Amino acid sequence: MSERELDQGAKSSSGRFLGLAAALGAWFARDARPLPWRDANVAPWHVLVSEFMLQQTQVERVLPRYLTWIERWPAPSSLAADAPGEAVRAWDRLGYPRRALWLHQAASEIASQHADAVPRDIDTLLGLTGVGPYTARAVAVFAYGERHPVVDTNTRRVLARVVHGRAAAGMPRASDLDDMAALLPEAPTEAQVFNAAAMELGAVICTARAPRCAECPVAAWCEWRGAGYPDNAPERRPRQAAFVGSDRQVRGRIMALLRSASLPVTRHDALAAAQVGPVRDPLQGERALDSLISDGLLVEFDRQLRLP
Repeated sequence: MSERELDQGAKSSSGRFLGLAAALGAWFARDARPLPWRDANVAPWHVLVSEFMLQQTQVERVLPRYLTWIERWPAPSSLAADAPGEAVRAWDRLGYPRRALWLHQAASEIASQHADAVPRDIDTLLGLTGVGPYTARAVAVFAYGERHPVVDTNTRRVLARVVHGRAAAGMPRASDLDDMAALLPEAPTEAQVFNAAAMELGAVICTARAPRCAECPVAAWCEWRGAGYPDNAPERRPRQAAFVGSDRQVRGRIMALLRSASLPVTRHDALAAAQVGPVRDPLQGERALDSLISDGLLVEFDRQLRLP
């Protein structure tokens, strides 16, 4: 989409959804969950930590780990001074433990290359290990108040219903950012609130399976509601394989053993912990263990395993 088309779209959407930002902002000020990374004086490092932890993980699971993490490592340099394995251990059962290694590496880069200050520029943020386009925008907006559209899964669902009249968002598209940019208030402070409020709305009101439309602060602007809630969701993404009995579950069992161990663990004991129910694939444990070593989550020496 050209800059001219985007500008024309923004003007059109601004008129069509006049008042939406104010209504959403008022609701957010009144009813938003009091999450610690939303505090007015929260440090940019703490925002970055929260964004790493919240990737594909529910808020309720993140909260205790987040609070423990920032108490132990209140600055990038404090995390960088510890071993990577300690980050993996503290990550506990948040899932996708490579995020812990990436966050440790990003902390090292911030401490050594950026004077222990999280960058505010999106391009510079993208240079940090583990930071993708969404995380870079989120940190720039929520830590520094920069004006950029920020779109997560919850925001995409809100945009699909309110703007496009669709029951669900479908697969991510580059135009999702254009949709958000067209609605974003001009003032950076108001834009920051709008980004956060749209996410919150999708998380607690405009949910995927049971939207609470009667309580929605922007129901008057919702195209999906206006069309009578049609069952017009785009084609769903392919169904993921079951977790139970999967390589991912086996990896999780091995990591749980290593996180709880104060001494190195033998390869034999790690493979014993990996067993999930009846053995259907005799190579599954070896495959999962080798993948953890390949990912840098475990270190092996003389058939003894430990965290990095």
